[in-house]
Amino acid sequence: MLSTYTPLLKDSATRRFMIGSAIGRLGGAMFGMSLVAMISTRTGSFALAGAVSATGLVLLALTAVVAGRLTDRFGQRRVTYPLLVWSSVWCAVMVAASALEWPTWTLFGAYAMATIVANVGTLSRARWAHKLRDEPNKLHTSMSLEQVVDELSFVLGPALAIALATLWFPEAGYIAAALFYLVGTLIFLSDRSTEPPVDEVAHHGSALAIRTPGILILTCVMFMTGAIFGSNEVTAIAVAKDQGNPSASGLIVALFAVGSAAAGLWFGSRTLTRSLQSLLVVGTAGMFLLEAPILLTEHLVPIALVMMVAGAATAPTLIISMQLAQKLVPSSQVNEAMSVVLTGLIIGIAAGSALSGIVIEQVRPHAGFWVPVAAGGIALLLAVAGRAFLRRKRA
Repeated sequence: MLSTYTPLLKDSATRRFMIGSAIGRLGGAMFGMSLVAMISTRTGSFALAGAVSATGLVLLALTAVVAGRLTDRFGQRRVTYPLLVWSSVWCAVMVAASALEWPTWTLFGAYAMATIVANVGTLSRARWAHKLRDEPNKLHTSMSLEQVVDELSFVLGPALAIALATLWFPEAGYIAAALFYLVGTLIFLSDRSTEPPVDEVAHHGSALAIRTPGILILTCVMFMTGAIFGSNEVTAIAVAKDQGNPSASGLIVALFAVGSAAAGLWFGSRTLTRSLQSLLVVGTAGMFLLEAPILLTEHLVPIALVMMVAGAATAPTLIISMQLAQKLVPSSQVNEAMSVVLTGLIIGIAAGSALSGIVIEQVRPHAGFWVPVAAGGIALLLAVAGRAFLRRKRA
């Protein structure tokens, strides 16, 4: 199965941007957990840490679309280098605000400004989309590889962030996250040969990607997928704590990501014989049906097993969604389209976390699992109802 991916990485330029992308995404995956560890340790308030994190998440989602559109218009390096300097400066301010115990409002402001970045995962996928635009089977494999890198980042990143913050000093995880993101992105940008060219004529006067009906459908599906991620994480923590084994929550969430990564590797090695629209229906059906049994389990071991199996549906769904996003718009808007879809995922994570938290407090910890099951069901309905729109590419 792994031999399917070997031809993709034979070219040294491709290896360079993928290595840089992987390092940068590892840093990105560390930010959220390192921020919570840093602020909660310094202030003793998890509520403050959550509020600062949510503020940054919202601004990240709102600016990702703008950054994607600017990237399509002016090119990856011309947009990403300034944003890299911007975010690095504000990350330094954030560390100072925490270590020197500056007023609370500086934490909100600094972290919000630090989240205005270019998404290196989206940039990497855009390079594959350009490089393999005439080789659909290889493009499918490359998108699967990208998703596996994402999944592994979110398995390793949070664990590394917590370890650094607890074993060294509160800001250590955040500093490491910023350095990984900075160094990885610089390595990624150092390869110019694979950067997609800018078509200024095609981009001039183009409509917003979100106005494409298919992109709107995909964004809603990704919102529900994000809700599954966010609610699973919060509920796993609450259930593990309720059963007197809070440390088990990290393993449960990691198993979900491991199941997703394994499915992504397998899916990328397959040759697609059905349309992407049909596969999206299958993927969302898997998210719903494979998660549903968790409502019948109470103890941590069966919950962990169900989560690992349920994770197997998420990576294929994300891979399909990103491929559809690339096909529904002109090539001059690929970054913007993927950024819009990614924004739906990010906002969904925040919404799922918040909603499951309310259910947990109002009912009981295990009831929080109703949120991801419901989100999977709604995603399936959207995929079925939107199949016609997902076939229409905007000229």
